[in-house]
Amino acid sequence: MSPPAPPPDMGRARYARAMTLYARGALTAAQLEAYRVAASQNGPPDDIFTDRGLPVPQDPLPTDPILTLVAEADRYLATLPGPGVAEVRAGIAAHRAPPQPQEPLSHPVVAAHLTAALDALRPTHPALAQALDLAAPLLRWKAYDRYPAPVIGADFLAGNAYALLIGEGAPIPAPDFHLGLFVIAPGVLYRDHNHPAPELYAPLTGPHGWRFGPDRPLIIKPAHHPVWNPPLHPHLIKIGPLPFLCLYGWTCDTDQPAIVIPADDWPDLEALTL
Repeated sequence: MSPPAPPPDMGRARYARAMTLYARGALTAAQLEAYRVAASQNGPPDDIFTDRGLPVPQDPLPTDPILTLVAEADRYLATLPGPGVAEVRAGIAAHRAPPQPQEPLSHPVVAAHLTAALDALRPTHPALAQALDLAAPLLRWKAYDRYPAPVIGADFLAGNAYALLIGEGAPIPAPDFHLGLFVIAPGVLYRDHNHPAPELYAPLTGPHGWRFGPDRPLIIKPAHHPVWNPPLHPHLIKIGPLPFLCLYGWTCDTDQPAIVIPADDWPDLEALTL
């Protein structure tokens, strides 16, 4: 009896880990190329390394796509300055458990916009983009719909999706801590709101517009500029021409819903093109 075929994405998963090792200086360019060739054949890289006279490297990274993404997310967050980063990374470190199997749930916002977001991320952060690409189909994506529909607006309800990596009901369970991904369609206005949970946004795409109170100006921020929202701190996001893709962390009070803060200028901001 012949051995079972490897999972269809096993080669891509190996290559994603190899890109991370290469970025850390733990692989040579020749070794990374051997992983790339193996990925195209969805086979183990050992024979290719042998044929090319290359040493087979030790691979300390997790093989599960969700654990790989969590590891890449933590590595990315470690490069960011500012408040909230240490608290979210501490939450990640406290919940390094094997993921529990879940039934994936797709969402049309992710199907329509994740590829464009990853294409924008890949030139500067290839390992993170690859880890996101491999893990996204395994996650449960849904709209954040805990607002009254008339006050948050139909565009936001139809144009957002999030998925938890760590938290209640996530692949990696955790009480009162969230690490997740958030996708919003281009041009959408996420109206002024706040919530008791302290929140870190780590935007992977940009530029997008932000403001921190209905009477405050809109500030344009590029990708990779983190935003820390203390408890009940008002904030609004106007999505730019690229889809909004971010990592986010809620460090406590995750069971408390967000609240919309009324403002008179939402129609103008919804019509605005950044």
